[in-house]
Amino acid sequence: MSGRFSPRPTRTTVRGGHVGVPVGVPRQASAAGRVRNWVPEGPLDLGLVLGPLRRGPGDPTFRALPDGSVWRASLTPAGPGTLRVAAAGGAVRGEAWGPGAEWLLDRLPELLGASDAPEAFVPRHRVVATARHRRPGLRLTRTGLVLESLIPSVLEQKVTTDEAYRAWRLLVRKFGEPAPGPAAGGRLWVMPAPRTWALIPSWEWHRAGVDNKRASTILRAVRVAGRMEEAMRMDPAEAQARLEVVPGIGPWTSAETVQRSHGAADAVTVGDLHLPGIVGWALAGDREADDSVMLELLEPYAGQRHRAARLILLSGQVPARRAPKMPRGDIGKL
Repeated sequence: MSGRFSPRPTRTTVRGGHVGVPVGVPRQASAAGRVRNWVPEGPLDLGLVLGPLRRGPGDPTFRALPDGSVWRASLTPAGPGTLRVAAAGGAVRGEAWGPGAEWLLDRLPELLGASDAPEAFVPRHRVVATARHRRPGLRLTRTGLVLESLIPSVLEQKVTTDEAYRAWRLLVRKFGEPAPGPAAGGRLWVMPAPRTWALIPSWEWHRAGVDNKRASTILRAVRVAGRMEEAMRMDPAEAQARLEVVPGIGPWTSAETVQRSHGAADAVTVGDLHLPGIVGWALAGDREADDSVMLELLEPYAGQRHRAARLILLSGQVPARRAPKMPRGDIGKL
């Protein structure tokens, strides 16, 4: 996701952000796919809803185009599929291609936050109330796919944003497959299937800058891919517990996953380098806050803590940087 405020955002702050999607009349795709029209109840901002699904501006599975459309390529239970979403006149038009087209269109409302309940959220702080007032179209997406969010979340463990996004980009383009349909000018790719992830040679992980610990975690997860996807039938807390059975997946990674796969409004991210200080600064002027302080500050939002944290990130109320950025490494050059 692109940055929304200064100073240049960290990986944490961009997770709360917004993909710029121009408002206008969308162009029609060059090759017709299956179509579904849907009218949301209340305001809907495509950039805010779908923004957390983009893993950097060069994400090969995601495109936001100048015509106002958002394109996504997904590996669904029915096979690969491409989805184009555009909003105009209070309605949303979804068009999809490939074996997974029907699956994607069936779940279009949930992807755009139909199962979310933003009206249940009650702001307890001025900064949160202001952020919510300025972004009435914020809803929490629910993709219905676990590995799609789990694998890039594992890649983001304990590295810089640039390193994680680069690894995702290189691996998807090399081992994935071109997305079906027009695919936004042929630039979209579907992420690899679980078996393909499992067969990636060790040197290719190294070239992508992925250390053995993260690569091994992904390999353990894809070997039980079916069990991972079964977590969609669980509530978010149970799903997190299921994911954390896999060695290398902890509370940070499981929360980042269910926030996207389940639309989990209360799955606050713990164990993050930046988030506690940002929440502490915004709500109490405490830039040294740790996880325990953050959870205490977010207690009034029990049941909606992830939404509260995301609104805080969107507010731009972040403490000024006091130290150099974490240096970017590239083990592929070793």
